[in-house]
Amino acid sequence: MSKAGKVLLVTGGGRGIGAATCLLAAKRGYRVAVNYVSDTASADAVVDTIRRGGGDAIAVKGDIGSEADVLSMFETVDRELGRIDALVNNAGVVDRKARVDAVSLARLERMMRINVIGPILCAREAVRRMSTRHGGKGGAIVNVSSIAAVIGGAGEYVDYAATKGAIDSFTLGLAREVAEEGIRVNAVRPGIVGTDIHASGGQPDRVAAMRGLVPVKREGNPEEIADAILWLLSDGASYTTGAILNVSGGR
Repeated sequence: MSKAGKVLLVTGGGRGIGAATCLLAAKRGYRVAVNYVSDTASADAVVDTIRRGGGDAIAVKGDIGSEADVLSMFETVDRELGRIDALVNNAGVVDRKARVDAVSLARLERMMRINVIGPILCAREAVRRMSTRHGGKGGAIVNVSSIAAVIGGAGEYVDYAATKGAIDSFTLGLAREVAEEGIRVNAVRPGIVGTDIHASGGQPDRVAAMRGLVPVKREGNPEEIADAILWLLSDGASYTTGAILNVSGGR
């Protein structure tokens, strides 16, 4: 856990997949910026765990759906940890189960702002720092998509699935755009994972209800998704860009 390790920013890093990614990254030598929007206690707990283990981490508040917050977040990382080497676009929201004919404009705008515009803004700022075109030394970006992008989310949240489809397209396009500038861009598509995102969408029992539909007959855990993310960030994936890896138990 060298203080001179690579700098990683994880959006939505205080809980679930984001927290697991931060903790695993720190064990592998990254200096970690743990982004959060409101749950200060959870982000601070991740930072404390990393520091107790001898790693280097900071908590950085910011709503990725706000350009001003994104700019401030990256400036904080620049100042406190140094130029970013890796970005995990993990932050995102789901909403209550609803058909398309029942969704409101406010719901659509919120979901698109956080799940699509936010990751693109974060990637923009990362590219400005990583790209050899801008004087950087390269880097890696991993976007967290969802198997919903493939399945479609019918009867539950087609709007959420659509935002993740946008992330898939963005991953492919950005990967090709910056490949010659030293930046690799990939994505993971988690399936049913045991986190609190389902409760936040009004379905606290969704994991148990969906378990039987997963070919491996269980939900994933955040650490399994984090393992895939860290591989895509690593030198072991040096020839991998524009890839979208399903980590969904076969669903």
